[in-house]
Amino acid sequence: MSNRALLTTGIIGTIVAALCCFTPVLVVLLGAIGLSAVVGYLDVVLLPALAIFVGITVYALWRRRQHSNSNPG
Repeated sequence: MSNRALLTTGIIGTIVAALCCFTPVLVVLLGAIGLSAVVGYLDVVLLPALAIFVGITVYALWRRRQHSNSNPG
């Protein structure tokens, strides 16, 4: 996977997971379609997903920095 695609995936995943963790967007949507029983398990899924996407973003930024340091021109 290219570094640009990795960085894009990390940033978009982080934004989506953060929106679902820190705002009631997902709770309202699940309640609207009748799946409010699932709301109790959201933290089990969303917090690890947020950590994984932040990790992907940090790794892609680290790879970009390593690549730019090895090719100074």
